[in-house]
Amino acid sequence: MNAHNKPAARAGLDRRSFLIGTGTAGLVMGFIDPLKIAGGVSEAMAANSFAPSPWYMLTADGGMTVYVGKAEMGQHVGTALAQIIAEELELDWRKVKLEYPDSDPKYNDPILGALITGGSWSVFMNFDTMSRAGAAGRMTLIDAGAKAMAVPAAECTANNSRIVHKSGKSVSYGELVTKGVAPRAFTADEMKAIKLKTPEQYKVIGRSVDQLDIPSKSDGTAKYGIDAFVPNMVYGKPVVPPVRYGATVKSVDDSAAKKVKGYVKTVTLNDKTGTVTGWVVVVANTYPAAKKAAEALKVTYDMGPNAKVSSESLLAEAKRLQADGSKALPFVKVGDTAAAMGGAAKTIEAEYTTEINIHAPLEPMNALVYNDGKAWHVHSGNQFPTRSIGVMCGAMDVDPKTVIHHQYVIGGGFGRRLDGDMMVVAGLTAKDVGRPVKLIYGREDDMQMDFTRPLTFQKVKLGTDASGKIVAMEHDVVSAWPTARWGIPAFLTPSLDEKKTPYDAFTVNGADHWYSIPNHLARTYLNEMAQAATPSGQLRSVAPGWTFWAVESMLDELAASLGKDPVELRLAMLDGAGSNAGGAQRLANTLRTAVGRSGYGVAKMPKGTGMGVACVSAQERNAATWTACVAKVAVDAKGNVNVQKLTLAMDVGTAVNPDGVKAQIEGSALWGLSLAMLEEAKMKDGALDVTNFDSYAPMRLSGVPDIDISIIANGLPASGCGEPAVTVIAPAVANAIYNAVGARVRSLPITAKAVQAAMKA
Repeated sequence: MNAHNKPAARAGLDRRSFLIGTGTAGLVMGFIDPLKIAGGVSEAMAANSFAPSPWYMLTADGGMTVYVGKAEMGQHVGTALAQIIAEELELDWRKVKLEYPDSDPKYNDPILGALITGGSWSVFMNFDTMSRAGAAGRMTLIDAGAKAMAVPAAECTANNSRIVHKSGKSVSYGELVTKGVAPRAFTADEMKAIKLKTPEQYKVIGRSVDQLDIPSKSDGTAKYGIDAFVPNMVYGKPVVPPVRYGATVKSVDDSAAKKVKGYVKTVTLNDKTGTVTGWVVVVANTYPAAKKAAEALKVTYDMGPNAKVSSESLLAEAKRLQADGSKALPFVKVGDTAAAMGGAAKTIEAEYTTEINIHAPLEPMNALVYNDGKAWHVHSGNQFPTRSIGVMCGAMDVDPKTVIHHQYVIGGGFGRRLDGDMMVVAGLTAKDVGRPVKLIYGREDDMQMDFTRPLTFQKVKLGTDASGKIVAMEHDVVSAWPTARWGIPAFLTPSLDEKKTPYDAFTVNGADHWYSIPNHLARTYLNEMAQAATPSGQLRSVAPGWTFWAVESMLDELAASLGKDPVELRLAMLDGAGSNAGGAQRLANTLRTAVGRSGYGVAKMPKGTGMGVACVSAQERNAATWTACVAKVAVDAKGNVNVQKLTLAMDVGTAVNPDGVKAQIEGSALWGLSLAMLEEAKMKDGALDVTNFDSYAPMRLSGVPDIDISIIANGLPASGCGEPAVTVIAPAVANAIYNAVGARVRSLPITAKAVQAAMKA
């Protein structure tokens, strides 16, 4: 393939040194940019200046605090990063703790150069960097320990938080920190030259250690954004317009709201960033009072240009764009698909759709914002503080340097908190009121104003030669472009067209699969109607959640039309030819593993029962995690589908914490199943038709099938595991339905009505 998505510009180690030295609280280790330090290393350390990225600190008691510049939302990312550092540092794991720091840029992701958590990137992108940070710390401590014991450093090793001489004499890390460790700077070349451990040498990596964040979540000491409190604060409750986007406020009548005890005022927002439109916020001394006053408020609106948009009109526009073809931007362009299709012995084509989906995290959106006379403070759980702070500052017209974001544990992210709308709304309200404002969305506000997974339309065409081998594939993907909405050039990809037009590759990732097809064209289209009416965001798994739905379903359709086994058809195409070398073989291995454990093709199926397969390389091609699934379903005469079992295999390279990996696979598989079978938010008259969990029904415990998981850890570089399983479930289930009752379903979610209709077709 010759189209690869690069998620962001990477800072790397080319302009940085790694600095180690004793600060005011202990031994601090992190990258610094030498160009930003006026004096030398000693001066920088004396000033306790460790910018931009100190990630961990050793304390006088021999413990280690890891500063997690990632959002903790149930994935236990801090524990994984701590394991990586501790492995090379040779640290006593019993003395590790986590802290979630504020938004100082020194805590930025060393690769992405920002505070961001998403894309299953955290371990994948930071494994090598954090390993080297731990190793550099170990090397510095060995030098310090050797000096303290008056022995050659070459005769010393590190083990279990001690520096040990070959004679048996030793000194603890805590003792060295107490005495002070001489500053040491590593150049970029020196950092790259550090020899890291090989997998057979691991002591901490590969162990299912207890997740460090669980005790505080269990005993109630963990603080979520909704727990934030400061003196003299008031509460804000938004009143949102009847359409998702584009409305403006014509008038506000708060005469009834004024009768509510504790009512303070109503603020009509003027958000020049366009994050929200047509919003007002009711402010009161308590949240119940704010909620009651909001219900009493009377607001009149101009509904704006999107008042008549519906799911049906969005889909019709998507089909029109694809049929017209003039707005297509090539994402993959290999060979000559037109010529190959023209000469194909057989062609098949199909259309696949997905409905709008929302995030619906348990903890609704919230933010506490205030000015203490020196700086603006924002208390909120957020996945992308770097961008969210910038947008908030743009809305408030304040200098980002005067804003501090205080990170909290998150009660459900799934990509929803990559956006910072709650911070924008709270900030504008606090600036108007002149007091700390704690803003809390009602459940209805959260659902109806979500930055959704967009409605998508895809058309796929395959051409084969006389033997049934695929010679051409055309794949068009039409949707809103969530990442383009962010306005961050580094997150866009230049197209393969002559103008190198930038586009949102996060809406088409997965179309650049690892199957060998000599002529392959994948194109993306921006549905501008959807872009305007349904501001879309990143929902767990992003594009692979719909692109693999189409790819893996279509391959099964082809296999059925040719009378071939769909597993064998896939394995034949996963030959690793050309740029598919390596990855295709790993994907084939996961498919064989899942198939072998499931009994696919061996076990006799009762009537109305079937198994279906799918295998994917989500997330992005250059950050792939190899995943396969066999789904077993039973379908009754009315089209009701009972998913009985999911058998999954995932190649993660290196499983830092196997129990954590398994938990992530389980959670993402169930998330994918919920999206596949139940979840949808339709648009009608410019509004989403969901208001609470009675109208948006994700999977309940009663619907959870048996799950069998195989984790393939082969010592290769670690990859992400939080999202890939989402993408493999829907096509595996749909393919199983076909094998059970001969019904081919091409739209998500898969409803009983759609299955029954397909059974009769």
